[in-house]
This record gives sequence, structure tokens and C-alpha cells, in this order.
Amino acid sequence: MNVYILMAFGLAFVLSAILVPAFIPMLRRMKFGQSIREEGPQSHMAKTGTPTMGGIAYLLAILVSVVAASMYAEVLTAEIWVLLLVLIGFGLIGFLDDFIKVAFKRNLGLTSLQKLIGQIVIAIIAFFLLRTLGFDTNIGIPFTSWEIDLSVIYVLFLIFWLVGFSNAVNLTDGLDGLVAGTASIAFATFGWIAIQQDQLGVALFTFAVAGALLGFLIFNKFPAKVFMGDTGSLALGGALAMVSVLLKQELLLLLIGLVFVIETLSVILQVGSFKIRKKRIFKMSPIHHHFELSGWSEWKVVLIFWFVGLMAAMIAIGLGGI
Repeated sequence: MNVYILMAFGLAFVLSAILVPAFIPMLRRMKFGQSIREEGPQSHMAKTGTPTMGGIAYLLAILVSVVAASMYAEVLTAEIWVLLLVLIGFGLIGFLDDFIKVAFKRNLGLTSLQKLIGQIVIAIIAFFLLRTLGFDTNIGIPFTSWEIDLSVIYVLFLIFWLVGFSNAVNLTDGLDGLVAGTASIAFATFGWIAIQQDQLGVALFTFAVAGALLGFLIFNKFPAKVFMGDTGSLALGGALAMVSVLLKQELLLLLIGLVFVIETLSVILQVGSFKIRKKRIFKMSPIHHHFELSGWSEWKVVLIFWFVGLMAAMIAIGLGGI
């Protein structure tokens, strides 16, 4: 593996492992504790007050390590700036959402419409930046050489993709270490694809994110000492979607990010079933709560979901001959 990629990964891991524990007492002093939904699993009520917004720490680690490694490798390209724009932009939306929750001690922060508008604005800015780079509007069909040119509607696809996966990762962030583990697997997988495509800048970014998440996981694994909050999860989802776009592997994200897709579908099916049939399919959605309420321990659910994410990533690489 390229020494610059290892530098990005290692630096991000170390910075995250240093910054996260430094942030925890700070978040406690500021009383930035998590409010737990009353309708959620009762076992989660013990988590009330656990410091949240820990995503700030690993986002800083990613930003510093990506810029440092990219400058050192002389690949601080426009693509990297687009990735950082999406990461930090979506992170800021999540920060505002988290801040309102903890400052006003309520479960709901920004309204769904406010978050959606912010996400759409960032996606549109990213689209115009891509267009200045001469980025084409094709999307590839996984495991084939076929492409579909979306032409003028590509901007709509980009908005849907970034907003959709940002919210998908956010929905998945409900158990200790779940997103940190599954997202690190997904980013590392796309990092491997970037290496095969000789896209060093994107590879630096993806492995920096993976390294920072693993550093965060030390303190976020069960029982979590800190949560990433919407600050972290919205940023990760948007950045993951943008990575798939830059690598022209958009639809492959449906497989590599299978856990996020399943979690989102479980919510859609649950809501749809209740509205149409007045019956629930799952004991609770997202689906990770269904397994909890079925008697699985939180750590068992997380480990199995990590395994599903890892298997999906390996299948994607294997079938694609990457």
C-alpha cells in the first residue's frame, strides 16, 4: 500500500484516539449529554447523559490528516476539496441539530425540512464544483462495462444519493459502535477500489476516515463512553456517497453499504405498513432495535451487523474483480 495512504490512515487514527478522550470531559462540562427516546428500548435509558457530538473530534482528525497527507503527497486536488466540503458541510448540519437537542434538552433538533434544505444546498454546491472539473454525468452499472448518462437530471440523482445515504447512516447510528464499525469497513472498501483506479487522493481520504473511525471506536464500543451524534453520522453518510460518485461506483454503494440500506428499508416498510395496514412488521425500527427487543444483546447485534457489512464488501470486491 502507498506510504501516503498509510500516513493518512495512521495519522487519522492517532489524532482521533487522542482527540476523542480529550473531548469527552469537555462535553461533560458543557452538559452535552444524549437524550434517549422514551419509546426506544428501555435498556437504552441507562445511556441518558452519555456525551454526544463526539463526531467533532474525528472530523477534525480526518480534516487534518487528509490535508497533511495530501499536501505531502502533492495530491491536494479539487476532488479532495469536494469530499471535504461534503464531509464538513453535512457535519455542520448535524452539529446544529445536535446542539439544539442538547442545549434545549429535547430529542428533536432541526426540523426534517431544515435538515433537508441544508443537505440539498450542499449537494448542489458539490454538483457545480464537479461540473467545473468536467465531471461526466454517467453512472456505471456494477459488474458490467455499461453506463447510463443521466445528463441534466444528474444533479437530481446527486442530491438524492447524498441526502439519502446521509440519512441512512444517521438512522443506523443507534447502537454503540454500530456505525463506527460498518462505516470504517465501507470506507476502507472504497479505498481499495480507489487504489485500483489509481485515484490516490480519494484513497487518502477514505483510509483517513477509516483510521479516524477506528480511533473513535475505542471509546464508542459497548458500553460507549461517547456518541458521534448527528454531527458524525450525517457527515459520514454524505461523504460515503460522494466517494462512490467520484469513483464512478455509485450503485455499488447499495451493496457495500448494505447495512445502511437494510436499516433504511426497515424504517420505510415499518412506516408504510402502519399507515396502510395499521400493523407493524418489526417490533421496532430501525431493524437493529427489532433484534434487541427479540432478546439479542446490543453487542451481538453490532457484531452481526459488522459481519454483514464485511461480507457485503467482500462480495462487492470479489464480483467486481477489483
